[in-house]
Amino acid sequence: MSPEAIGGWMLGALLVTIFIGFPIAFTLIILGLVFGYWGFGDTVFNLLIYQVFGSMKDQTLAQVPLFIFMGLLLERAGLMERLFRAVEFALWRLNGSLYLSSMFVAVLFGAASGIVGASVKAMDKSKYDVQMSAGIIAAGGTLGILIPPSVMLVVMGPVIGVPVTDLYAGALIPGVMLAAIYAAYALIRCYINPALGPALPPEERALSGSAIFWEFLKGMVPITVLLLCSLGAILAGFATPTEGAALGALGSLALVIVYRKFTWSLLYNAMMKTLEVSTMILFLVAASNFFGGVFSRLGTPEVMTKALLGLDLPPMVLLLIIMAVIFLLAWPLEWVPIVLIFVPIILPLVKQLGFDITWFAILVAVNLQTAWLSPPVALSAYFLKGVAPQWALSDIYKGMMQFMVLQVVGLMLVMLFPQLALWLPRLLYSS
Repeated sequence: MSPEAIGGWMLGALLVTIFIGFPIAFTLIILGLVFGYWGFGDTVFNLLIYQVFGSMKDQTLAQVPLFIFMGLLLERAGLMERLFRAVEFALWRLNGSLYLSSMFVAVLFGAASGIVGASVKAMDKSKYDVQMSAGIIAAGGTLGILIPPSVMLVVMGPVIGVPVTDLYAGALIPGVMLAAIYAAYALIRCYINPALGPALPPEERALSGSAIFWEFLKGMVPITVLLLCSLGAILAGFATPTEGAALGALGSLALVIVYRKFTWSLLYNAMMKTLEVSTMILFLVAASNFFGGVFSRLGTPEVMTKALLGLDLPPMVLLLIIMAVIFLLAWPLEWVPIVLIFVPIILPLVKQLGFDITWFAILVAVNLQTAWLSPPVALSAYFLKGVAPQWALSDIYKGMMQFMVLQVVGLMLVMLFPQLALWLPRLLYSS
């Protein structure tokens, strides 16, 4: 059997084992060893050592535990919940103010569970519409995989050969655009029907303008400065992504101490959770690099690329097919296997079609957001149901469907106007 055909069987075996439910990292290593030995003999063991050590020596991946640690400290100390309340107080006169404040905090902190819990509690207390609340919370939560500091973009950078700084800059405008679309939709709906998001009741309002100001100042300024120093230093080129992540981790620890939230138990739990999540992600990175190395050496990606190009379809049609496949894969799978396995497989085709790789990476990220808002699987729905068990799953689905449509609109805008993802990286980093 030809090596290319062995690679085809290898890919088929991977899909079967993933859908059965075998652990992905161990599956990748075992399949790589079995089919690699079948295809080119003992060399596969040397390839395993080379790929694993090469992955672990990549300094870019040091950002992963640092950014995870930063987010966990801020979340577990309750500082992000304080920021949520500060924005809420400042906008108390506005119908749907909680929707806007929830989206504002989501832009800063993504899918942190502390913010989701705070949003659910506040919206229930103010008698906000469950479907609209569920939709905007789930949509805001998915921004965490797109807006920096996105762990997914950190992992994707080395996989596709694009600097993480380019991906951060490329994701910024599409992420903020999507957040603005979500917020505008919710506020327009609340303007038409104030019952969807009534203004804060009198007992929930701050006592005075000065109280609002100081709560906003204390809740927003320190955390915003922390993010600007960390991400701003990265985007401006003053620090490498790893150095910026280290600055963010140190700054979050300082904030926890200043706000008198520090305990040894909090630090221990944050470090252990960071170790757990980071180990899982980095082990998957190493395993997928090995699998991808075997798959490429067998020559199957080149055969697949030639076959798809032989269909003589317009490049945009092929791109739509790729996006549709990613969308379907994201129903049962997390982003890790998609980014680490599927994206490298189709990357040669994307390059042959002449698409900008940074733009393609941002399209993948936005596409994954869309899939996570799409019933019947909709991973975001089950996460939200766990945080808000009092909300019916049917209402969560109905709310998410509204924002999934908006997400598709955002994806099409980025696809039709590549400069949304390319303007800022070229402005900052083009020589």
